[in-house]
Amino acid sequence: MKLKALILLISIGFTFLSIAGNPVMDNNPQDDGSKYGKDSATCVMKLSLYREFYKQWKQSDYKNASLHDALKSWRWVYQNCPRSTENVYVDGAKMYGFEISMTKDLKKNATLIDTLMMIYDRRIEFFPTHYRSGAPQEGEILGRKGVDLYQVNPDRYKEVYEILGKSIALEKANSEGPIFIYYFRSLTRMAKSGEADTAAIVDAYDILSDYIDSNIEKYTKSGNTKEIEQWENIKGNIEITFEPFANCTDLVRIYQKKFNATPDDIGLLKKITKLLDKKECVEAPLYFKATINLYKIEPSAESAYLIGKMMLLEKKYEEAIPYLEEASKMENESKAYNSLMFLAEDYLNLERYSSARQVALKAAALNSTAGAPYVIIGDSYAASAKDCGTDDLTTKVAYWVAVDKYNQAKRIEPDLSEKMNVRIATYQKYFPPTELLFFHNLNEGDSYKVECWINEETTVRAAR
Repeated sequence: MKLKALILLISIGFTFLSIAGNPVMDNNPQDDGSKYGKDSATCVMKLSLYREFYKQWKQSDYKNASLHDALKSWRWVYQNCPRSTENVYVDGAKMYGFEISMTKDLKKNATLIDTLMMIYDRRIEFFPTHYRSGAPQEGEILGRKGVDLYQVNPDRYKEVYEILGKSIALEKANSEGPIFIYYFRSLTRMAKSGEADTAAIVDAYDILSDYIDSNIEKYTKSGNTKEIEQWENIKGNIEITFEPFANCTDLVRIYQKKFNATPDDIGLLKKITKLLDKKECVEAPLYFKATINLYKIEPSAESAYLIGKMMLLEKKYEEAIPYLEEASKMENESKAYNSLMFLAEDYLNLERYSSARQVALKAAALNSTAGAPYVIIGDSYAASAKDCGTDDLTTKVAYWVAVDKYNQAKRIEPDLSEKMNVRIATYQKYFPPTELLFFHNLNEGDSYKVECWINEETTVRAAR
């Protein structure tokens, strides 16, 4: 209370120094290079005044009139001792952001927005490095500046695009998620108004996706579920914005020209294959050509995966095997899992059921939350049922273990329940009928070992 009373007394005593009203601020603060300016005593006093009133405003949940008292002293500090503390710019952005949100007058609002932008510029000028780490912070500040500008005036999207583009160039994957969102929104608005080409949208999407995915991967490794969720939301937002520009026709049109010009550019080939694969444009001839060229120039598990997947789609099952086997050695467990699943599907199509099961079990070991490997195994059992017996009973018992696997799949991954229930209902009809079980001295619920290549224990059940 004594402090507040003292500040109030000082405030009254120095009223003549206050800046009344809400004038347009001078774009050129008086900077003599020192921390507290030419009048250091007044600077310290004004700092204390504005910070006290700012604190009161903040404690009131930004509702009381202390903001206006804070702004009077804040403007003096901004103009006369701009190097005093970085809080001048942090608090200033908060206060002017609030004033903008409360102002209905369009002309005054535009002036306030310009002042807000100037606050960010001055922060970069006087505090270009972080006060603790000493690391450059221009990119981070530009990011906040661009996001604020879009939020208070989205019609200035071209400026936002330039500001956030520079921010991302400096910060790359370290950028905050909203920066990616508003940058991409600004660019798509430019494309819709004819101020940018669709190719720029695609290129930006490719770059931002890499940055976002790297953050998801980083937080997945550290087990930070909150950050993972936030970055997944950022990714979803970008995907929705990109959707109108993501059709295969446009993507192929854009990249076909680039491919024709430089068909051996590794960076371009990686971009083409990754983007067309992600957007399920794998039937395009461009995808095939780019994938083959990439593998010839730089053989890798990644490019082998793309070729193997492509050959699988073209039903070139035998040719796909060596590529998918190589792809399964990728260090990225998610991609290795996908490769193994494609390989298991390949063996299933080739009726090499034992190999399909072996590979599916490897995939299951990489992803314990996936039920799909057990679907492959169940399909393998069902497909080989008739060939795994010599009489009416033994040609039907493999359906028991097939259904076991479908039940296991939906227990592990409940989202598969609907599809698995269809398979279960289908194959339960092929179970041995009750009279056949009786003939072979079997009862429902008995333990039974299915022979052949399957060699698994199961439970006796009658046809449904």
